[in-house]
Amino acid sequence: MRVISGFLKSRVILGDNIDGTRPTMDRVKSSLFATINTKLNNSICLDLFAGSGSLGIEAISNGAKKVIFCDNNKKCIEVINKNINNFKIQDYSEVYLGDYLKILNTLKLKNIKFDIIFLDPPYKMDVTDEIFKFIFDNKILKNDGIIILEYSDITPGDTHGFRIDKEKRYGNKFIRIYKCILL
Repeated sequence: MRVISGFLKSRVILGDNIDGTRPTMDRVKSSLFATINTKLNNSICLDLFAGSGSLGIEAISNGAKKVIFCDNNKKCIEVINKNINNFKIQDYSEVYLGDYLKILNTLKLKNIKFDIIFLDPPYKMDVTDEIFKFIFDNKILKNDGIIILEYSDITPGDTHGFRIDKEKRYGNKFIRIYKCILL
């Protein structure tokens, strides 16, 4: 697994072998980041269910000002921290270990507003409706921000104030980009 583009291009990202994670394929990541490239410069991003941190690291490599990485797997957090240290991107990164709802509440209390939220929950974990509702109700996404959802088995239901802007299929995997309806 490598960084696809930006100032960290071609650097190896550790963590493609963490139990319970499925790294985003390079071609998917390349297509996704080409699509959102104009939104990355000076952005504040949330990489929820971060796994190895691949999506957040790619965002930093392409101009994100800050990425908050979150996961409830201690091994994932160790790997994210190793990647951050190896790439010397500590100034661009914050890392949280814990349950996604507790972390979202912590970020809400810090009054952080995101430009981009990466959602890549385990495919069997049916939490997207709850997360979209939380994001909308607590206004943690900027009005012109986007949510990027990767999913396979469970089709997202109610997206609570967000609409699909783009969708692309990669085999059995889908990437959806959502925007807020109420601008």
